[in-house]
Amino acid sequence: MRRGMMVCVLGALLPWTANAQNATALQGRYQARLDDAVARGLVYLASQQLDEAAAQQLGQPQLAGSFQTAAVPGNTGITSLAVMAFLAKGHLPGRGRYGRVINRGIDYVLSQQLDNGLLVCQLNAGRTTGLMYEHSIATLLLCEVSGMVDGKRQQQIDQVLPRALLVLLQAQKVPRSDEKTGGWRYTPGTTDSDLSLTGWSIMALRAARLNGAAIPDEHIEMAVSYILNCHRQDGGFAYMPSRPASSTAMTGIGVLCLELCGEHGSDELTAAGHYILARPPRMTDAGGRPQNFRYYAFYYCGQAMFQLGGRQWQEFAPLMYDALLADQKADGSWSYPDGAFRYNTSYPTALAILTLTVSARQLPIYQREE
Repeated sequence: MRRGMMVCVLGALLPWTANAQNATALQGRYQARLDDAVARGLVYLASQQLDEAAAQQLGQPQLAGSFQTAAVPGNTGITSLAVMAFLAKGHLPGRGRYGRVINRGIDYVLSQQLDNGLLVCQLNAGRTTGLMYEHSIATLLLCEVSGMVDGKRQQQIDQVLPRALLVLLQAQKVPRSDEKTGGWRYTPGTTDSDLSLTGWSIMALRAARLNGAAIPDEHIEMAVSYILNCHRQDGGFAYMPSRPASSTAMTGIGVLCLELCGEHGSDELTAAGHYILARPPRMTDAGGRPQNFRYYAFYYCGQAMFQLGGRQWQEFAPLMYDALLADQKADGSWSYPDGAFRYNTSYPTALAILTLTVSARQLPIYQREE
C-alpha cells in the first residue's frame, strides 16, 4: 500500500476507533450499576407473573403465564415486553434461572390468538382501542424467540406467527387518505394512523424479516413515507401528520423506524438526533409533576440514539442511565406514582430493563448496522 493511501485509510479509521473507545469507556463507567439494577428488576418482574396456582385463585386459569396489570388483565403486549426483558439480558427459553418464566410467557401469548389472527387476550377481545398495540408487541416477541425454543413450541410459533404477520400487512393496506397511508392505528380495520402504533408494527415486521419472513418491500416503503409525513421543520416528529407539534417520544419513534427501514444517514435523522439531545425525556415536567410517558419516551429514544451511535449515543446514554437508575424502587421495580397511569409496575419495569440493556444487543431487534 502506498504511503499516501495508508494515511487516508488510517485517517478514515481514527473517528471510528475514537467512537469505539468512547463507547467502551461509557459502558465501563455504568456497567456494574446497570447489571445490579437489571438483575433486581428481573427478580421483581418474575414475581409478577401469574403461575397456574395464582391464576386459579383469581378464577381465571387462562391467564396463567401472563404478567399482572392493573387495568387490562392478561394484556399480551405487556406479557411480551416482560418476556423480552429477560431475553435482553441473555436469559433463554427453558434454560437457567428464568427458563420457565420465559416459556410460560411464550405459551400464554401463543394461547391467545383469536380466530381473526389477532394476538390479544381473549378476555379483552371486545375492546375497541389498543388491540394493535397488544398484537404488534406480541408478534415482535414471537419473531424474536422463533428459533430459540424447543421443537413443540416452534411448531406452535410456525402456526401462529404467519397469521399474526398477515394481520399487520392487511391492516397497513386498508385504504386511507394520502397522509395517513402506510401507518397503523388501534384496530386492524381503521382508516386512521399514528406514529406511536406504527413504531411497534415496524419493529415486528423488521424482526420478521430478520427471521427470514418474506415481507414485501412495498410495506416498508409505505411505512417510510408515512413516517416522513410526521417529520417537522424543527427536526422532530409528530404523533400524526395532522398534528403540528413534534415531541421527544415521537421523535425517538421516528428515528428508530427510519433506521430499522434502512434509511441511514439522512438529513432527517441528523436533525432528529439533535432534537432529542436538546429536549431529552424527563422524569418530571417543569412543575415537578411525574411524566406519565417517561418510560416509553426513554425506551424509544434510547433505541433511537443507540441506532444513530457515535456522539449522539455517547451524549444521550448518561442522561438516560442516570434518570432510570435513580428512579428504580427498593424492590427492584419501576412504577408510576399513585396509579397515575393505567398499568401497574410490570409495564414500566419491563420497559426500563429493555432500555438499560439496549447496548447489550442480545435481541436481534437491537442489532445496529455498523
